[in-house]
Amino acid sequence: MAKPQRIEVSESANISVVRFIDQKIIDPVAIQELGQELFDLVEKDERRKIVLNFRNVEFLSSAALGKLITFEKKAKRIGAELILTNISPEIFQVFAITNLDKLFKIKDSEADALAVL
Repeated sequence: MAKPQRIEVSESANISVVRFIDQKIIDPVAIQELGQELFDLVEKDERRKIVLNFRNVEFLSSAALGKLITFEKKAKRIGAELILTNISPEIFQVFAITNLDKLFKIKDSEADALAVL
């Protein structure tokens, strides 16, 4: 996999922890790159347990949400587990309004997510 530009990935046991580099995920090109980097985790690198840590993220566009939904579907289709953590109250509100809090497994902290994977 090419060096990720939009995410940092670290391993904890057999779990991939993904941290977003951008604070605002709104640029269409950045969203495409981010999506491809996420897709590569499950398609090329065959990661099966993934934690997406949103600690650095202050804003997500609707296109970024769409990319996350697509990623969740790809992950589920190949049997990967995905948990989102450290979502700010503002972003969580968007997840709740759009019912994405029902689609995604969300935990308060990275430690909580690691504990259940």
